[in-house]
Amino acid sequence: MMERNNTLSDEPGRLAALRRLNVLDSPPEQPFDDVVNLVRAVLGVPMAAVSLIDADRQWLKARAGITASETPRDISFCTHTIRERMPLVISDALIDARTANSPLVLGDPNIRSYAGIPLATPDGYQIGALCAIDVKPRNYSESELAILANLARIVMNELELRQIAQRDQLTGALSRRGFIAQAEAEISRFRRRGRASSLVMVDIDHFKSVNDTYGHPAGDRVLRELAGLMTMVKRPTDHLGRLGGEEFAILLAETDGQDALSVCERLRHTIASTPIELGAGQFLNVSASFGIALLEVQHSTAEDWIAAADGPLYEAKRAGRNRCVLRGVSPAWSEPSALTSH
Repeated sequence: MMERNNTLSDEPGRLAALRRLNVLDSPPEQPFDDVVNLVRAVLGVPMAAVSLIDADRQWLKARAGITASETPRDISFCTHTIRERMPLVISDALIDARTANSPLVLGDPNIRSYAGIPLATPDGYQIGALCAIDVKPRNYSESELAILANLARIVMNELELRQIAQRDQLTGALSRRGFIAQAEAEISRFRRRGRASSLVMVDIDHFKSVNDTYGHPAGDRVLRELAGLMTMVKRPTDHLGRLGGEEFAILLAETDGQDALSVCERLRHTIASTPIELGAGQFLNVSASFGIALLEVQHSTAEDWIAAADGPLYEAKRAGRNRCVLRGVSPAWSEPSALTSH
């Protein structure tokens, strides 16, 4: 395992640690808003933020007294904070060589003093900072920095708890909550960059018969095994979620309809051709149906996007199951749906 001090120079590892949290571009959440409001009240500063440092930008998970939700990384104060293990205090930004020429100092929001505590993951990667910001020069006492450090620990605890809550315990896929957050983040990126993305609804064919015939433990085994298969076959950038029961969803970022159809056909074929062991030498063949919807401007929420993919999923099931349907494209013939044991 990499030493904590070495993680300061491991930028790919740091970015991977940030990505694992699945928090970038997520909507506001009360626990983080509460922390920044507490920082502002207790330290008597006009601005406070939970800042996360991405590859080329600073993105604010929570902010108080600050209008912008992100800035270029190279002008941010917090990019300096994550380079050291200690708190960063800049008493007068106009005379500090690191910040004197920053547009954040010379223009809005007119930062003059700053105190930041690094936000470190359990394995030592510093993903951002909790910061207090003032429009006038000031020093921060040891007790004020201690308060800020305690609040930074609360932020990291919330990020870890958030990640746990976003995982389905049975399958290891994202929970519905986690998948919705990821889809909302993709919608935000789409509004900013306009790049195509696809959402796939996946339903296990005849799953009720699995539970009725073989029992719920066998049904749970099927869910775990299929989630494992999809995780193994999907691309590293794709996100798999379990929305409930036998219903899964896959988020294919920056993927157009035809490419999404190719990904789904690969997943469909893998599921249909892989027997699942139920125990005592018994195997079960199952299949799944896939409905695909491109992200479009009218999809203002993740639920809108999911509803758009529900239509082609229904078409796939109505046309005989065990097939992939892209919204707006007629269902193509596929193999008969499978539910056989041997």
